Amino acid sequence: MRTLVDIPDEDIEKLDALAKRQGKSRAAEIREAIKLHLIQNADNKDWIRRGAGYWKDRADIGDAVEYQRTMREDRTPYEDI
Repeated sequence: MRTLVDIPDEDIEKLDALAKRQGKSRAAEIREAIKLHLIQNADNKDWIRRGAGYWKDRADIGDAVEYQRTMREDRTPYEDI
């Protein structure tokens, strides 16, 4: 689908320079910017589902709770304050 959009001249100049550096067309840069905008402003939590369990098979990380306890060993317990 084609869409007509008014864009200030100075933004067009910057967009064209960016497109040239990236080796893309102005239209490709605009499509990419729109897609990025839609992703960043999406109302879903799809990134949580995609990332869930990402590190589950890592053996070098260790137990998170044990790590926290180790980091807090030198602190005065709350009960002793």
